Amino acid sequence: MRIADLLRKKGSAVATVTPETTVTTLLAGLAEHNVGAMVVVAPDGSIAGIVSERDVVRRLHEHGPGLLDGPVSEIMTTLVASCTPDDSVDQLSVLMTERRIRHVPVLADGRLAGIVSIGDVVKNRMEQLEQSQEQLQAYISQG
Repeated sequence: MRIADLLRKKGSAVATVTPETTVTTLLAGLAEHNVGAMVVVAPDGSIAGIVSERDVVRRLHEHGPGLLDGPVSEIMTTLVASCTPDDSVDQLSVLMTERRIRHVPVLADGRLAGIVSIGDVVKNRMEQLEQSQEQLQAYISQG
């Protein structure tokens, strides 16, 4: 299955913030959208970074509560792994596992086209396993 197929099922909406967004506003957005990470978009529309709950927790531990009033740009990951709609879900699964990342933006022609989480990948794999099981049971029942 390709990433484009997965996005057709789950949708292509992406929660975003700007580098100037405060960490407090980021946290409100994460809760509002019920997501674990947001893509940080530069004024020109390019991806400036990605910021997750984990980033907030780790930096909060290091810098204290004053961090909450600071900009997302101070805690975001700037080296962002991405994929394309033509990539396979299996390829993305390998990338996420090897780099220990949970959220990967999808870029189509250099523009943000969606985001895939590790939960999306696991859900897809579970669906594939269920389909295989059903096919095997049907095959056995016919025999």
